[in-house]
Amino acid sequence: MKVPIITDEAAQAGGWHGIALQQAFAARGIEAVFVELQDCVIDLSGEQPIINMPKFDALPKMAFIRGIAAGTLQQVITRLNILHIFRIQGLKVYNDAKAIERTVDKGMTSFLLKQHGLATPATWVCESRHIAHQIISDQLAQQSTLVIKPLFGSQGQGVRLVNQESKSPLPKDSFVDGVYYLQSYIDSGDSHHDFRVFVVNNQAIATMRRTGSGWLNNVAQGAQCHSEQDSAIEALAIAAAKAVDIDYCGVDIMRDKDGQLWVLEVNSIPAWRGLQSVTQVNIAQTLVDDLINKSISKTHAK
Repeated sequence: MKVPIITDEAAQAGGWHGIALQQAFAARGIEAVFVELQDCVIDLSGEQPIINMPKFDALPKMAFIRGIAAGTLQQVITRLNILHIFRIQGLKVYNDAKAIERTVDKGMTSFLLKQHGLATPATWVCESRHIAHQIISDQLAQQSTLVIKPLFGSQGQGVRLVNQESKSPLPKDSFVDGVYYLQSYIDSGDSHHDFRVFVVNNQAIATMRRTGSGWLNNVAQGAQCHSEQDSAIEALAIAAAKAVDIDYCGVDIMRDKDGQLWVLEVNSIPAWRGLQSVTQVNIAQTLVDDLINKSISKTHAK
């Protein structure tokens, strides 16, 4: 059997995560090859619609989504459409396009968390620069601090604090791509840290505490990783995964200085290199085994 690992790092042999997944598939006797969605073709010229995928003569039974390359709106929609078509044609897509769409958009993630009654920071999403400025002014007048983030983005890139000391609190439209995503800042006290919980099939398989030198705690920004075991954090992460209806994810949680837990984000294509360094769980193998089991269940259900 051969399966595709959909990646945006095919030129780098899949990167660290792709190689770990490839080895995990090999441990189960399955060959995994790296494919980029921009190299696939939606072919509607014959009697049946098909997707022409490099390195595959026939449709595989499953596909692992490790990365989707950035592009224009039309390109990204086309790539997600390919994943939708895969699912319609019977592939087990892990994570599928619907889950990715719900979580890559921080605004939709925040909405779903709020709708399911989970503690998540107060959030505002708007396109109007005037309205965004008014929201910031109102919050600053209440002595509140905000965080402004790119609607699409990860690893702490483009995230900034908006407080009384900010000289230019509102970035130019080009820096936010026309959408302002504003969120109340959660103060964790003197110890700057948050938690990343890796959830697979609605089970928390590993948790770490990330401690940074400043208010950002992303591993990509230099945060230190420490293993953590906390049933309350794990339960909240599982509830967040269920709220967005996803096969696996990385859930970011913060405990404020008063002890309350807050869900910050849910990541549908999470990195786990830092987490793997502090856990005995083989994360790649756990992911691959869950995908294989769900693919088998999907086949038997037909």
